[in-house]
Amino acid sequence: MKVLVTGSDGFIGQNLVAHLREGNEFEILPYTRSCGESALRRLVADSDFIFHLAGVNRPQEVSEFAAGNADLTRRLAGLVTESGRQVPVVFTSSVQAHLDNPYGRSKRAAEDALLAHAAATSVPVYIYRLPNVFGKWCRPNYNSAVATFCHNIARDLSITINDSTAPMSLVYIDDLIEEYTQVLQYHCAGGGASLPGPFREVAPIYATTVGKLADRIRSFKESRASLTTERVGTGFLRALYSTYLSYLPPKSFAYSIPKHVDPRGEFVEVLKTPDCGQFSFFTAHPGMTRGGHYHHSKNEKFLVIRGRAKFRFRQIVSGETAEIETSGDAPQIVETAPGWSHDITNIGDTEMIVMLWANELFDRSRPDTFASKI
Repeated sequence: MKVLVTGSDGFIGQNLVAHLREGNEFEILPYTRSCGESALRRLVADSDFIFHLAGVNRPQEVSEFAAGNADLTRRLAGLVTESGRQVPVVFTSSVQAHLDNPYGRSKRAAEDALLAHAAATSVPVYIYRLPNVFGKWCRPNYNSAVATFCHNIARDLSITINDSTAPMSLVYIDDLIEEYTQVLQYHCAGGGASLPGPFREVAPIYATTVGKLADRIRSFKESRASLTTERVGTGFLRALYSTYLSYLPPKSFAYSIPKHVDPRGEFVEVLKTPDCGQFSFFTAHPGMTRGGHYHHSKNEKFLVIRGRAKFRFRQIVSGETAEIETSGDAPQIVETAPGWSHDITNIGDTEMIVMLWANELFDRSRPDTFASKI
């Protein structure tokens, strides 16, 4: 299936093309401003589906709004009609299409051209009035606060906020691309009728303010020093954190963390979370023992990555004892239980490396760690 993507070198276009190229289902027909009118006619005549993403939103002259949005879309619709083929069109409009400004009027005129085309030819047309779209590869210091904040904060550059309380509605690029590809797949599978439309929406839409957005992005940068990550596994924070990371310069891909060394070996805290504990690792030289304490509530999970270990346990009230031996050759989690003193000894002849997860962050004012020999 041949898929024409106008504006293929833009933010949304690059992401869409990258996704479509991940399989072998589609041949991508890219169109950019440098291609020219004759190329557009040829590409439209050869296409089976069209994503019309090309447009103008930051022109040097106001007249460019009409030329780059309304006029281009009219030409596109005319070429589809001229081809005599039922080629579905997905169009990226804007929430500003209902506003009486040059950009909004040009987007609304483009919508009207496609709606008239659909009415005259019964060709499926899908229009998305998008709010601010954010994600990787969006141009910073242009028209996206998210891109600008991510780019500048990642580089210790200043950002400007005129009104921290100004509301923002945001759509994540991957959610948009998923919606687009679902429409494409429907028609690729030979869907007999059009999907509900012509106006369609992308979900979820995230609501925030300019000030909260900046604070969140700053917290991502600061997390490297504190080692405490935000809750970046789901929803808006997942999308925003992914976006922030995409703006890091390669020299910032790596960062150092503190290492504590004593005669027993090394101890390194790797990552802390607000509500799911922290991750660390430690080493121990042959014959060395670590631990010798108990907790009332705190829980730890140990995984020997390399070497051989003997874990010893003693119930601090009954005096009951237990031992467990494990090694990196047969990965096994050893878990501590509240009220049991525990230690770990390197019983091998090489350095031992152990990964450690604790269910809570270490709090010096309330350590819940009490010395008690086995």
